[in-house]
Amino acid sequence: QVQLEESGGGSVQAGGSLRLSCAASGHTYSIYCMGWFRQVPGKEREGVACIKSSGGSPYYARSVMGRFTISQDNAKNTLFLQMNSLKPEDTAMYYCAAVTSRTYSCSSGTNFDYWGQGTQVTVSS
Repeated sequence: QVQLEESGGGSVQAGGSLRLSCAASGHTYSIYCMGWFRQVPGKEREGVACIKSSGGSPYYARSVMGRFTISQDNAKNTLFLQMNSLKPEDTAMYYCAAVTSRTYSCSSGTNFDYWGQGTQVTVSS
């Protein structure tokens, strides 16, 4: 089992920045990839960014490319999402997730095994 806990959400004006953190605990050695997802009530979940535990080129949704940066501190089992130039359309509940297999989708979150409770990000215009 893996437990995930997000932090760092909040309210910010458009153009501002926020940094989300996700602390992983439990059987973290089994994690193959971690990601950030977001969801607005009434809309489908959207994959924001993913990164493999081994590193390499991260996945970014086109809507956040160039503004968001995903990173990880493997020694501290922590995942980050630096969000710059925030827009009102970035307003959503943001979730951290982890997958233990090599078959998954960063765009939809399919096959991700573990999910955090979420942290709200609100961007006002």
